[in-house]
Amino acid sequence: MYAMSLGTVYVASCCLGANMPQLLKALVEADRYPGTSLVICYCPCINHGLKQGQGHVAQEQKLAVQTGYWPLYRFNPLLKKEGKNPLALDSGAATVPLSELLKSEVRFASLIAAKPEVARVYHQLLQEDIDERFANLQRMAGVAPTPRPAAPATAAPATAAH
Repeated sequence: MYAMSLGTVYVASCCLGANMPQLLKALVEADRYPGTSLVICYCPCINHGLKQGQGHVAQEQKLAVQTGYWPLYRFNPLLKKEGKNPLALDSGAATVPLSELLKSEVRFASLIAAKPEVARVYHQLLQEDIDERFANLQRMAGVAPTPRPAAPATAAPATAAH
């Protein structure tokens, strides 16, 4: 977000396993951009502790995008000179609950197992951050906001002492 706010840096958020054409387009645009380019690619490492194993990295990458954890976008300042919006939001609103990603990686699931109430609070805060970030990206891209479906009735309210 900081690099985009400068207005002179090409910025892309990509994920090979989730959308290879988007990654290739971003890399070509970044290479052609006559200034600084920043391409950030999501790739789970062994420390994420994929429960299905590292052989399922592409599935985990898709899940990260489908849950909204990792949005895909390209910000090209040159488009402003053409009268176009410089931000292209390449992923849509979440289609899979964030809980699917959180339970698929040991780095998140271990907290769920050890301290479920703490995990519930932190996961709710993470969801709120993801929702706010996506709404900001939609505003910047000139896309109508997508309302998030209501949480299941069984979900406990998130409260935390700071």
